[in-house]
Amino acid sequence: MDRQQALDILSAPGMPLEMTSVEVYGETRRAYKNAPPSLRELFAQNLSDETFLVFEEERYSFNDTWRLASAIGNGLVKEYGIEKGDRVAICMRNFPEWIIAFQAITSVGAIAVAMNSLWQAEELIYGINDSGSKLLVADQERVNLLSKTLIPCDVLVVRGDPGDTHSRWEDLRERHGGIEMPDAIIKAIDDVIILYTSGSTGRSKGVVSSNLAVVSALLSWEISLQVWMMVREAPLDPPKQQPSGLLAVPLFHVSGSHAVFLMAFRAQNKLVLTRKWDPAEAARLIEKEQISSFISPSAMTSDLIYHAKQGGHDLSSLISVGGGGAARAPEQVKSIDTIFDNALPNTGWGMTETNAIGTAIAGELYLERPNSSGLPAAVLDIRIADEDGNELSAGQRGEVQIRGTSMFRGYWNNPQATAESHMDDWFLTGDVGYLDNEGYLFIVDRIKDMVIRGGENIGCGEVEAALLEHPYVREACVYSVPDDRLGEEVGATVFCVDSVDENELRHFLSRQLAKFKIPRYFNFTDATLPRTASGKIFKLEIRNQGLKKILDRQH
Repeated sequence: MDRQQALDILSAPGMPLEMTSVEVYGETRRAYKNAPPSLRELFAQNLSDETFLVFEEERYSFNDTWRLASAIGNGLVKEYGIEKGDRVAICMRNFPEWIIAFQAITSVGAIAVAMNSLWQAEELIYGINDSGSKLLVADQERVNLLSKTLIPCDVLVVRGDPGDTHSRWEDLRERHGGIEMPDAIIKAIDDVIILYTSGSTGRSKGVVSSNLAVVSALLSWEISLQVWMMVREAPLDPPKQQPSGLLAVPLFHVSGSHAVFLMAFRAQNKLVLTRKWDPAEAARLIEKEQISSFISPSAMTSDLIYHAKQGGHDLSSLISVGGGGAARAPEQVKSIDTIFDNALPNTGWGMTETNAIGTAIAGELYLERPNSSGLPAAVLDIRIADEDGNELSAGQRGEVQIRGTSMFRGYWNNPQATAESHMDDWFLTGDVGYLDNEGYLFIVDRIKDMVIRGGENIGCGEVEAALLEHPYVREACVYSVPDDRLGEEVGATVFCVDSVDENELRHFLSRQLAKFKIPRYFNFTDATLPRTASGKIFKLEIRNQGLKKILDRQH
């Protein structure tokens, strides 16, 4: 059986994943007829006493998290006046409260604003103001970070210190415990989440998506997995215990919130949370909790492969090692197959704007094509086009463009950026790639001015703007530097009008940018930066010169 035959069977009339046509923002799109109409319904349809969350010594069933979310949902409505369409920001480590808060916010009809917990105070305040959030649900670390700043909304502190003066999560939960989730009329097309993504210029943009878009992404992963199982020659052995995943990527990324958290809820899988990434601790947890699935950027996968080689922990429970966020080296794909006893590699290509799906590839198909990102999701169309929007033939390189049901509605309060990111109804991804004769996608370059460091998107324009605020920096050019572990690091070439060293610049940037955005490599010049014929900074030439200097210093 080939892929299309399997897809036709699974999506046929009367099947659980039956496909139909729906109107989405004025366009006809493919969708799942039996999909839950909202995230609230997705949660309500998948409740049980099976274990859902494990965090250190804490364990919660699916019913436990829903009861806690119902208490918080009542508190949001009754004490904070949260109404349908209001924004509530979440910013914390991967605590159980992140997931419970998300359930509560989306189930009362509000919009969850998943803010980057690596941001500095200025970035956090920007996110709150830009989204218009009425409430910030944050852990003590984030509250401490904002302690010298006027926070423009109410604050609910999670796992707070005894002396903290903000309202406490535990108190709100106790005051409203035992009450059913408040009623809410939620439509599939209603906005449900805002995630911030670094753009190629300026500030991060809020990516707004509907219930329909998020749910469509989840069901597309399901049908993709089922198709793969139908077409592969050797059947997979069923797991001996409850399937489980390790949540090591941040929940403020679509890979963490969608591919791990929401997929686990839908599938009734156990989810083991980590406070921060520690490969030795991850290996211990995989053995202890019999983890069957691990999804991470290539840098984390590389760390886990290294620890697997060292031995000391039994990782044979792993049956799937997935990727995303940054490209994997072909050698790593092979290592997953050879190092882990039972695990098969898989990956995909997607964006925040696509709700993490786009293409997917797994198992033997991935091992045969380790440079590929896979085949398109069932609810998405992908094409390769030139600058004028003309579709290109198989094998020809151009911009990857995408449309479909899982796509975002637009950038929050930024219609210009939304318009500029589309050509007709096609979203312009900024990635350069090609489709082969079988429809597999290969990403080869990027048009957009971005650095992807360990799965984190960093807009070069944002870092350049921050550098230019220094009184001695006259010109700045930021670019990617290849890195064996993280895929890319941040490099910068700067022209200064007075003496300044890289440590001073890093200290200056630390007050404006998250640590991961601060350049690791600096090159200084005493002349204006090279220009193109049109007068623009010649970024390609500057990057090539900068990489040569960095390489010379390393040797």
